[in-house]
Amino acid sequence: MTHVFHRHLHQTPPVAASAQGLHIRDAQGRSYLDASGGAAVSCLGHGHPDVLAAMHAQIDTLPYAHTSFFTTEVAERLADELVRTAPAGMQHAYLVSGGSEAVESALKMARQYFVEIGQPQRTHFIARRQSYHGNTLGALAVGGNAWRREPFAPILVPVTHVSPCYPYREQRGGESPQQYGQRLADELEQAILAQGPERVIAFVAETVGGATAGVLTPVPGYFKAVRAVCDRYGVLLILDEVMCGMGRTGTLYASEQEDVVPDLVTIAKGLGGGYQPIGAVLAQQRIVDAMSQGSGFFQHGHTYLGHPVACAAALAVQRVIHRDGLLAKVRADGEVFGATLRDALGSHPHVGDVRGRGFFWGVELVADRAGKTPFDPARRVHAAIKKDAMARGLLCYPMGGTVDGRLGDHVLLAPPFIATRDELKHVATLLAESVDAVTRAAMR
Repeated sequence: MTHVFHRHLHQTPPVAASAQGLHIRDAQGRSYLDASGGAAVSCLGHGHPDVLAAMHAQIDTLPYAHTSFFTTEVAERLADELVRTAPAGMQHAYLVSGGSEAVESALKMARQYFVEIGQPQRTHFIARRQSYHGNTLGALAVGGNAWRREPFAPILVPVTHVSPCYPYREQRGGESPQQYGQRLADELEQAILAQGPERVIAFVAETVGGATAGVLTPVPGYFKAVRAVCDRYGVLLILDEVMCGMGRTGTLYASEQEDVVPDLVTIAKGLGGGYQPIGAVLAQQRIVDAMSQGSGFFQHGHTYLGHPVACAAALAVQRVIHRDGLLAKVRADGEVFGATLRDALGSHPHVGDVRGRGFFWGVELVADRAGKTPFDPARRVHAAIKKDAMARGLLCYPMGGTVDGRLGDHVLLAPPFIATRDELKHVATLLAESVDAVTRAAMR
């Protein structure tokens, strides 16, 4: 019997006993190739000596200090590093304990900004369907994951949800990528006008869609058009890069590839690589100035803000990424990984789409390739693939509800940046075997 309140109450997961590099070993001695980095977290793999040394040194020096009394040297150095590499105009980093907390902080930061500058009537957020921004109530409200939202919908703040950038399913025949992106930006503009521009706080979006719909990469020009709409009505642009940021798509921030600069950006996962719980919000100077020149404080906070050991781990992770040239590696090897996945799965009769960037890839599964018809949700194809892949020694990140929260299945892959090309090829081989076995069974 377990006394842990596990995510799934009808089964107890295997006990993870040790890990090194790309592999996790359970208490029974079975080894698993971690092709998803947990949930796109373990960017340096497991047991990196530089990160472990930094954590040990910080524990020996100062394990904890509350931010209502002190700052710490390591928090200051981490913020310096984040600002040094941040999108233009970002001058401050608010250090939290994870992605959901980062999104909650960004929402409150955006609201308080408008209160401070004399626009308290701005109370409404706009986000996208088939998005994921976290599991706390504010993050869940802006998120578009229908399955996660449903039980809690009566206690969520009202949010308008517009279309995701989902070209595989929603780009029209004869419509160019640029026309599709502009159509989505026009939809956002209409949503702002419907609410009243003076009431809208921000548009919240994952730069590259993550877990809910399986790595939705934006079409060229989409985010530039979105940025123009937000600027037209004084609406903030909050980009959620908790999953897709910190090098996952081949640049430190995914927004670099879209040539846009957000007003607020949230990061986590790859920030600390799983060595400690940590996240952050990076804010444009004018947002911080509004609070500094107004009330003088941000009316928000948690016990473990800027935790010294977490900051030490994150600082070490970021230094390794830059020192070892891992961004360039992710860009180069990511192209090879994408080609390998397409070779292994692209012509499979039950694979509708293979999409992604860098070390961030999604495989959408279909019952009928020509018609893009999803599997019957009762088949739980995503869950079957997770189970089958684990039996083969592969950890991937499947999910259901890809299309609309009920229909559709996909598999997300987010291997550590240190993965070799041979290891990436092995991931593709194992996943192809699992997809083939599970989809064949589902069609019987």
